[in-house]
Amino acid sequence: MGSTGSIGGQTLDIISDYPELFKAQVLVAGSNVDALIAQAIKFKPAIAVIARKELYPALRAALEPYGITAAAGPEAICEAVERDDVDTVVTATVGYSGLAPTLRAIRAGKDIALANKETLVVAGELVNALLSKSRSKVIPVDSEHSAIYQCLTGENPSSVSKLIITASGGPFLHHTAEQLRSVTTADALRHPKWQMGAKITVDSASMMNKAFEIIEARWLFDVDESRIEALVHPQSIVHSMVEFVDGAVKAQLGVPDMHLPIRYALGDASRMHTSRPGLSLADFATLTFELPDCGRFPCLTLAHKALRAGGTTACTINAANEIAVDAFLKGNLRFTDIYPLIEATLDAAPGVDTPAYEDYVAVNDASRAIASRLVKTGRF
Repeated sequence: MGSTGSIGGQTLDIISDYPELFKAQVLVAGSNVDALIAQAIKFKPAIAVIARKELYPALRAALEPYGITAAAGPEAICEAVERDDVDTVVTATVGYSGLAPTLRAIRAGKDIALANKETLVVAGELVNALLSKSRSKVIPVDSEHSAIYQCLTGENPSSVSKLIITASGGPFLHHTAEQLRSVTTADALRHPKWQMGAKITVDSASMMNKAFEIIEARWLFDVDESRIEALVHPQSIVHSMVEFVDGAVKAQLGVPDMHLPIRYALGDASRMHTSRPGLSLADFATLTFELPDCGRFPCLTLAHKALRAGGTTACTINAANEIAVDAFLKGNLRFTDIYPLIEATLDAAPGVDTPAYEDYVAVNDASRAIASRLVKTGRF
């Protein structure tokens, strides 16, 4: 899911590298129908699905000569991930859209290579409840969570003292508060280390992505939020660390490239030989670390706020952030207004303490409506 995005494209690189091990049976994209058509012709899946239904005729016409089934819409995506010829679902979509099909895949017993952090941010408790009743397992693809996953291999969970999630700091790491008030969309999209989609790049700039990763780590690794923290590491070589009760700290290092964590997840946590360039520590004489500045990047504080409040709080934060980032990318919101907009949405949105799936859907819709209205009025 999300085959035409950054993670999706790199996943297809891995499939190409190991044709004897992997086959892309289903390709799913949001709106980039031309890229999806090109991928489908190259990789010959059983079915290609486009989220936007109005793009279905073009997809069907292009793929019919190749005998590839075309489909469109949210329900078609959910049905595709449930197919009998699918073993593993790579959730590489951006935002809330990844939740419903991931839940359907878990119910169908598929393994999940999880690159869509919002699935656990929005409904981590629900996802874990479903996993407890399913043969599915989740292997994280995000570089930070893959690093923690690797560091925890072979360790007793009771020996874990702290999870340390590293952050590059994004393009504005050393900006003053005054400078942040005038940054542009183009400024925010110039990430110093990673090549990512626009939404996650802005989240990196605001450090919202680290807030989401803290929430995700809580549900992935069953560690209390008070024992999960972020640490700024501008070189992006140490992808995350685990501190143990005896004082030892394990870290996973690698080049800032997503092929390694994708390969590790697709290989079911096994090490597969690769000819892709690895890490040369001689090229990185200095690795630095510093505490994040929550005064300049207040979005980071929303992680612990959401986890302490529980219920649908994180669902509202995610919904408001998606509206805020979209408005910023369109030039309708200042970068420094992202956090105030989320806080105002939290104040106005309904909340449910023990939500079912339908509650997440309702709160997501209501939060988006509130945030959209606040963007238009500017009263927050």
